[in-house]
Amino acid sequence: MQRLWFITNPQSGASDEAKVEAILAVFAERGLVLAGKTDFPEDDLPTPGALVKARADTVVLFAGDGTINAAVCALAGWDGAILILPGGTMNMLAKTLHGAADPAAIIVAAHEGARRVALPCVEAGRYRAMVGLIVGPAANWYRARERIRERKIGALWPAIRAAWRRTFGRGIRLVGASGFPKEAQAAYVRPHEDRLAVAAIDARDFRSIADLGWNLITGDWVAAHAVTAVETPRLTIAERRPVLALFDGEPVMLDPATVITTGRTAAQFVTTL
Repeated sequence: MQRLWFITNPQSGASDEAKVEAILAVFAERGLVLAGKTDFPEDDLPTPGALVKARADTVVLFAGDGTINAAVCALAGWDGAILILPGGTMNMLAKTLHGAADPAAIIVAAHEGARRVALPCVEAGRYRAMVGLIVGPAANWYRARERIRERKIGALWPAIRAAWRRTFGRGIRLVGASGFPKEAQAAYVRPHEDRLAVAAIDARDFRSIADLGWNLITGDWVAAHAVTAVETPRLTIAERRPVLALFDGEPVMLDPATVITTGRTAAQFVTTL
């Protein structure tokens, strides 16, 4: 870990300019070379070829889980290391790899010596979720979250009304999850070793639907009301039309009969635990 390519997302939960500068200062203190820097989404994510040309051996990601997912997908085939710092709202991947350590402590520990590991993921066609996948009508709350990120307050309430209306519509139908309730507004799917952990998100009264919407807007998928939890090796979407899904919080339309399974990344994630 000597030549770094630093990727940030100023729109993520905790990656403001002051914190970015503090991280750059730690790089300098440790004698680490900054081979390149990307401010996503204003800048395009680096390609494996660009990293090779810059002789970068490690990509450092200071962003939320959605940006991390996008970067990992963009770097498919690159054989360098990926160091994830907590720079988003939930920071689930950073916690998995480093516990509760702060960015400076993580960088120091990684520079002094750390190992690389593979991570489990959820796969659906060509899409992948490192943290979790939400599929079903309740996923429509992401539009309200985006209006907050964009500071478009005037467009926030229409987005909330639309999400509220769709969440109270029909549920999501899945094949392969025995006991999954038909009326559930969404399924929250996480990778758990070699299986899928599937939680039914269900809210039927005014307070629970409001709580659900707030949790989805703020990115706290885990706090959303899960009333039924099952494990399975695979799921199939049993809808007649494409359905909205959020891969680590980012929206994708999945076709009917899409199969959801577990997968595993390359062993390139730096862990300091």
